[in-house]
Amino acid sequence: MAEGRGELLPQPPLHLSLPPASKRPCLRPAPRGPGPGPGPGFPNSRFRCPESLLDCAAKAVAEKWAFERVEERFERIPEPVQRRIVYWSFPRNEREICMYSSFQCRVAGEESPVVGSSSSVGTSSVPGGVTNTTGSAGTGATGDGLPFRRGIRLLETGCVDNVLQVGFHLSGTVMELATQSEPETTHKVAISFDRCKITSVTCGCGNRDIFYCAHVVALSLYRIRKPEQVKLRLPISETLFQMNRDQLQKLVQYLITAHHTEVLPTAQKLADEILSSNSEINQVHGAPDPTAGASIDDENCWHLDEEQVREQVKQFLSQGGYYGSGKQLNSMFAKVREMLRMRDSNGARMLTLITEQFMADPRLSLWRQQGTGMTDKCRQLWDELGALWVCIVLNPHCKSEEKNAWLRQLKKWGDMDICPLEDGNYGSELPNITNALPQSNLAQDSLARPRRTVFTRAMEACDLHWQDSHLQRIISSDFYMSPAYQREGESLLFNPQGLPLWLDHVPTACARVDALRSHGYPREALRLGVAIINTLRLQQQRHLDIYKHQKKELLQRGMTNTTNLEGWVGHPLDPIGCLFTTLTETCRVEDDNTMDTGDSGEPKPPVYQHVPVWGCPDGGESYLALALEVALMGMGQQRLMPEGLYAQDKVCRNEEQIVAKLQEMELDDVLVQTLRKQAILLLEGGPFSGLGEVIHRESVPMHTFAKYLFTALLPHDTDLAYKLGLRAMRLPVLESTAPSGDVGHTHHGISIVPSRYPRWFTLGHLESQQCELASTMLSAAKGDMLRLRTVLEAIQKHIHSSSLIFKLAQDAFKIATPADNPPDITLLNVALELGLQVMRMTLSTLNWRRREMVRWLVTCATEVGLRALVSILQSWYTLFTPTEATSIVAATVMSHNTILRLSLDYPQREELASCARTLALQCAMKDPQNCALSALTLCEKDHIAFETAYQIVIDAASTGMTYSQLFTIARYMEHRGYPLRAFKLASLAMTHLNLAYNQDTHPAINDVLWACALSHSLGKNELATIIPLVVKSVHCATVLSDILRRCTMTAPGLAGIPGRRNSGKLMSTDKAPLRQLLDATISAYINTTHSRLTHISPRHYGEFIEFLSKARETFLLAQDGHIQFAQFIDNLKQIYKGKKKLMMLVRERFG
Repeated sequence: MAEGRGELLPQPPLHLSLPPASKRPCLRPAPRGPGPGPGPGFPNSRFRCPESLLDCAAKAVAEKWAFERVEERFERIPEPVQRRIVYWSFPRNEREICMYSSFQCRVAGEESPVVGSSSSVGTSSVPGGVTNTTGSAGTGATGDGLPFRRGIRLLETGCVDNVLQVGFHLSGTVMELATQSEPETTHKVAISFDRCKITSVTCGCGNRDIFYCAHVVALSLYRIRKPEQVKLRLPISETLFQMNRDQLQKLVQYLITAHHTEVLPTAQKLADEILSSNSEINQVHGAPDPTAGASIDDENCWHLDEEQVREQVKQFLSQGGYYGSGKQLNSMFAKVREMLRMRDSNGARMLTLITEQFMADPRLSLWRQQGTGMTDKCRQLWDELGALWVCIVLNPHCKSEEKNAWLRQLKKWGDMDICPLEDGNYGSELPNITNALPQSNLAQDSLARPRRTVFTRAMEACDLHWQDSHLQRIISSDFYMSPAYQREGESLLFNPQGLPLWLDHVPTACARVDALRSHGYPREALRLGVAIINTLRLQQQRHLDIYKHQKKELLQRGMTNTTNLEGWVGHPLDPIGCLFTTLTETCRVEDDNTMDTGDSGEPKPPVYQHVPVWGCPDGGESYLALALEVALMGMGQQRLMPEGLYAQDKVCRNEEQIVAKLQEMELDDVLVQTLRKQAILLLEGGPFSGLGEVIHRESVPMHTFAKYLFTALLPHDTDLAYKLGLRAMRLPVLESTAPSGDVGHTHHGISIVPSRYPRWFTLGHLESQQCELASTMLSAAKGDMLRLRTVLEAIQKHIHSSSLIFKLAQDAFKIATPADNPPDITLLNVALELGLQVMRMTLSTLNWRRREMVRWLVTCATEVGLRALVSILQSWYTLFTPTEATSIVAATVMSHNTILRLSLDYPQREELASCARTLALQCAMKDPQNCALSALTLCEKDHIAFETAYQIVIDAASTGMTYSQLFTIARYMEHRGYPLRAFKLASLAMTHLNLAYNQDTHPAINDVLWACALSHSLGKNELATIIPLVVKSVHCATVLSDILRRCTMTAPGLAGIPGRRNSGKLMSTDKAPLRQLLDATISAYINTTHSRLTHISPRHYGEFIEFLSKARETFLLAQDGHIQFAQFIDNLKQIYKGKKKLMMLVRERFG
């Protein structure tokens, strides 16, 4: 992988073959020469001197060549040259330190950061030619807990000390100041580096993390910001070469004395091996030097703790789909992209480690065994993983050996059974990344499709290359155009204006753009992106021309069977999002030049400015306008709904993401013109446009996109905004199930999708988006009757869900009735009409919100006025059930609150009451069981209507009404002062009742007691009439005895009915009608006793004895009752003599 912008210097022939060692052996004696001095980079005055030729050469060599190669190339290297090479070998850009010490690192205004570059946009230089990209970062409040910020604080508070650079090794101490909970501590830090990259770090704090700790950051920044304060020495081997034998011995002995506890065992072991002529150490020339830099064969890359990467990813995955873990993994993916942008080889290395842990996730095999899909969060992470691998293999400077190694690894992962598929649980019909399949392949059997995993696109991308001469010219020049004399006629390489085109499978072409941008080539990515957009423009125009010739035929058919094979929105490679981001990045205005290291607060919305397209002939194009245009083209593309829940959900999610980005753009005149132009093209478009006049039945709806267009265009072109919104309201997959002209009837009550493949799993979400679009248009059309009527017709034609239409009605009602302003009657009428449609749609279907809907409609009609209420009362049978009409609608309309709300005069009140009474009688005729009582209540104030309602009840009593309903109406009649009518209804109710012997807690008992009390109060004749009915219907002894007791306590006829005479005498149980009741009660006790004794258990003996005591009280009401009871007891003793304990209790109590 290319690590910088320059090419490697020619490799010299090797003069010495070195054996492998942990640190390369050093043999050559050091040359004599003067010390380095401060160097030209550190002038004593405030004016900077130009760098010397020595420093220029040393910087280039230090960045590109391993020091061992320099030693081998030149027999004698002057010491000043060595010092400058060693000096310049340390990293010079703080951004690189930040990248390895925080998840996010972005420098404002920096477009193409390159490892090792000495300057970049938006940076400031400090002494020594190194790059300072932090500005006042140390005082920023954001991200203070991150290692990079903490390191800056440690540096700026003077906590770094004892800094020493020996060759390619930097050491120092970093002090952590004391806090309330922690004492002051000092940590020893050691850093090895090579070719402007830190290759290893060690810190006494014992940090175990992916990133460098704050102490390593502090020491690194000290070396970058204050290089003149760092003691610089050549590699220790060079110093040792300068010593004689006595000096070397003294050095060794002093070293052992200073660190005898740690060094002495090792020193003795090495001494023994050196003194042994056959030891391994004597077979190697020279000796290792940890300060002498890397070997030629060593890989030159930044230090990355691979074990910690594995552990962290494993830990995040083990936390499942929790928000925090997903956020951390996305941050790791962002870190990979950042490394790629810096052209750091650790990007691919880190992604490999992440992928290995993803593939080792135990949930993969579990999901596969159970046949369940992974969670959406996991799917999104896998998608990003696959997209990153496409980016890796499309590196424009990737070596073929690297690409082949990645291809082998990707195939290995892809061949594993647990490897997730690209589109979830279904096979894919998306085309190959390098070319689109012909349309005839769309209908092929899904079982015959090849297995496509999340790595398939990356494997296909390995077949792509960058050697095409046309492509090379596009990305290498802003002024690549065809000669003027060649612009006549058709061309596959240039448009009629001479601008280059790039004819390729669109997602593949956009993947190239993403790869260029991700690998630190933003200018080249922009050039290719502009060529792709010019190609899309030309294709759009050609499609439009073709459609104009076929328009008449397609409009006659009313449907098209041609559509784009592959949708760009929701595509695994996110082509539209990639182009949009690439184009807008260069237009983004940064508010400062500080480094962002992961602020935990809410991100600020971006601010954009127009940047002219480089090389544009007329200078009228801007990247921001192009970004808007390509987003509109992609979102407006007509495309079939993909198969599978995840793929469909991804379409919706990606659409919302693009719309959210579009909403961040502040529309000026240029962007509005772009918006208008593209909107008109989409409206006029044929099969390529989702907003065209004819679309495929299973095309992805445009509701979300159209809502954005409507809102954006409304202030600038109202007619165009409404035309777009109304066109987008359609949902053909539902509308084709019913005639297009038939709206507002019962077959629209439930959204029915015919049995087909694929199923629309996201239909509920799509319908809700359709509702949002309609609500937006209704709100905007407030006060404009013509537009409101047009929107209302579109709603009635295209929306098929009663709950969504009800939501629209509620929204319209809220907008039409603001709290502090008079209501808008036009919008109120629309709300009422929508509410009426909901009533018709849900009249014959089950809907748990039906009661709420009915109440709301009455409220809405009340706001509209008297005529609306009269209308719904007169046409109730098309809107409500009889129960709803009487118990909710009419009752609410006739309430005192409604009368006050409408401020009705007497004739208006009478008109409303007359309508309500008519409704009540009609409902009572249609459903007397549920509406009779409500009808009587509503007709109370009109004698004729009341009598009519009463007669309806009487006529229905013998057929369909239950005893409970009749008892309720009877009690109502008594309450209203009609006791004889109440008696009649109670008698009818008794004929429907049947109370068994053991139903002594039946809910109808109170009604029976009330009916008997009513009869008793009316007189002896009424009591004589109802007792036979009671005897016939009630078989429970306790209930009968209770009735009997109540009838004997007071004289009958106490109701005081005019024309009736009360005798004032108590009734005897020996005479009719109570004699019949007494006999029935005794008989019931006898039958109940035998029934209870059949299955009695000992624990119920006491209860049974009490029951017999109550029976005796009833028996004694008869003249010969004591004889009857004695015979009854004797009979029990004889029949149940086997129940000895029970019979003993009977004898004790009753003899």
